[in-house]
Amino acid sequence: MYYVFLLGGAFCAVATAFHFVSILVVSSRFGKRDIGPIDDTAGVSILRPVCGVENFVEETLLSTFQLAYPRYEIVFCAADANDPVIPCVRRLMAEHPCIESRLLIGNSDASANPKLNNLAKGWREAQYNWVLMVDSNVSMPKDHLQRMLSIWRNDTGLVCSPPIGGEPDGAWAELECAFLNTYQARWQCFADTLGFGFAQGKAMLWRRDMLDAAGGIAALGSELAEDAAATKIVRKLGLHVRLVANPFIQPLGYRRAAEVWHRQVRWARLRRSTFKLFFIPEIFVGILPPLAVGTALLTAAGWPVIDAAVPYVLAWYAAELFLAWRGGWQLSVWSLPMWIVRDVVSPALWIAAWTGDDFEWRGNAMNVETRALSCEFVVKHQSP
Repeated sequence: MYYVFLLGGAFCAVATAFHFVSILVVSSRFGKRDIGPIDDTAGVSILRPVCGVENFVEETLLSTFQLAYPRYEIVFCAADANDPVIPCVRRLMAEHPCIESRLLIGNSDASANPKLNNLAKGWREAQYNWVLMVDSNVSMPKDHLQRMLSIWRNDTGLVCSPPIGGEPDGAWAELECAFLNTYQARWQCFADTLGFGFAQGKAMLWRRDMLDAAGGIAALGSELAEDAAATKIVRKLGLHVRLVANPFIQPLGYRRAAEVWHRQVRWARLRRSTFKLFFIPEIFVGILPPLAVGTALLTAAGWPVIDAAVPYVLAWYAAELFLAWRGGWQLSVWSLPMWIVRDVVSPALWIAAWTGDDFEWRGNAMNVETRALSCEFVVKHQSP
């Protein structure tokens, strides 16, 4: 019995320490703008894959034309000439003739990843050595390029930013913020601080010559998730993936419960498939495991549970509230309830990741065990 108490107490102590230390470490990043000397004469090609009309799509795409950077081009990539977002893209291009921009239409079927197939033509047509791939639903602040370029060091192979959920409409969008912000972004930034950064596909800044030497954009098709492939490529080169100190906002708008659940299951299954050893400990992240073990130990010892559990829960979520406040992330009356909901459903999410391989992404039925079909990307059709 003594060893049970010892192991249980050690687990609670370690889990609690990781929670509070990770919050302190990530909070310390927010004051660092990390904008050091950069060569702003170096051109940047921004590749923005577009597919369908999403919440805030006009605002996020418009932000690409408003960057305070002297030399960049925008390459919009659409797979289908009849995509309903194309009129919006053409209108924005016409309204900003001083910004070099193009729309490429066409698709490749060489990979199991639809976004990568869409981006292939943009990679080939990009004119600059710096290439930023950024999803259409990510907002780009005016200093976006400076903040990403400033992170680059001699031992860097890729600079990324995890998405921070903002502008939620309704409780389920608040739940998505709970997953994206003080949970996923927090642990990604914590890993980056420790030197174990991994790629996030929402915004990825590459040096073209570096990725081309590793096989080009086709190499990102070696995994179903291009960010997982990117992480493995960069580490194989002996380099590091680095994250910006202040991640960029993804405005969410309205979300349905099923949308949030299926998206989190998709990401969990991809993490389980691509980085299994790192995914396994996720079951121990969150308040439920240490709270459950601690409650069991207190009950077995005959000590009052409520007197210890209530302050513990309050301190746990107070730290999370501090992190959201410090980062300027989403905070509302829904935040605490949705943090609790997230922690309650996370074990079910972890189990769901192990009990299936299939998911749907933008209408495409996919399987996490699928790999790229070819090393060569051939665009079926293309038009200006």
